[in-house]
Amino acid sequence: MCTQCEGQLPWIFPPLCPRCGRPQASGILCPTCAQATSAISVIRSPLRFEGVARRAIHELKYRNLRAIAPALATYLVRSLRDAGYEPDIIVPVPLHPRRARRRGYNQSFLLAREVAKETCTPISADALARVREGASQVHTTSVEERRQNVSGAFACNDTSVSGKQVLVVDDVCTTGATLESCAVALRGAGAIDVWGLTVAREV
Repeated sequence: MCTQCEGQLPWIFPPLCPRCGRPQASGILCPTCAQATSAISVIRSPLRFEGVARRAIHELKYRNLRAIAPALATYLVRSLRDAGYEPDIIVPVPLHPRRARRRGYNQSFLLAREVAKETCTPISADALARVREGASQVHTTSVEERRQNVSGAFACNDTSVSGKQVLVVDDVCTTGATLESCAVALRGAGAIDVWGLTVAREV
């Protein structure tokens, strides 16, 4: 990423909601998180999903610009280290096999692989499987629609996550529904803690 674009990145600064990572002036749980239980302990995203960040993610996701993944991953690593979290294993959010064949690659895996390299953390690309395709989250509008769209969409049959602190990596967090569904599957397989890390999030 060039210096000019990097200078325009829409960073998210604290104070944040301790769970979902949205900017929260009080630094305590936001109203949404305060009223709900969650399988995912914490979500962190270094950038707002707007402007340069949105364009960069779209280039990675839809225009095959895989070369931008290492640059975006440096922001993920920075956010992870700022949070002080040291996962035992990193897991990318999987695509449904049909969508993976159409796209030819999984952008979340590319990001997770770079984070794993930089932090010397094991990665399990196959720990999660997407067992139900559903509509793209881009085409859902309400929080409830997004939750229903990914409810039960993921399965974990990988015993390597049992007893582990797991970091789930994705490109964008909108409502947290995808990460939550992943966390439910991972905890069902014995994970003791699950965090989510995305390049950007809607706030």
